[in-house]
Amino acid sequence: MVQRNTWQRERVRTALADSQGFVSAQDLYAHLRDADTGIGLATVYRALATLAAAGEADQLQSPEGEAIYRACTSSGHHHHLICRRCGTTVEIQASDVETWAHRTAAAHGFTEAEHVVDIFGVCAACTAGDRAD
Repeated sequence: MVQRNTWQRERVRTALADSQGFVSAQDLYAHLRDADTGIGLATVYRALATLAAAGEADQLQSPEGEAIYRACTSSGHHHHLICRRCGTTVEIQASDVETWAHRTAAAHGFTEAEHVVDIFGVCAACTAGDRAD
């Protein structure tokens, strides 16, 4: 089913693209509310789900279990390194992870294996800031 592109979805898309790193639906909604767009929280959730399903947004779970999103800059399957402090995100290819996932699935008789791997840590700039304090 093709969804029509509404002005609300376009505004959510733009706000997501303007965000630094990953952002929660609640945080994106707060930004849109502060900008007096009139876009409701349910609309933000629907728009983000649509963008993620279309491959226009990356969606993952934060270490706290919250769904977070960012505008996708790569096509195809990829992984992320994400700073827990500042949100800096690096898209990475991880061929070793791909090999391991398929080999592990096959060893247990699974086919059509899919996986999600995102690495949360502290980036070099935040680590350097800790040392400076």
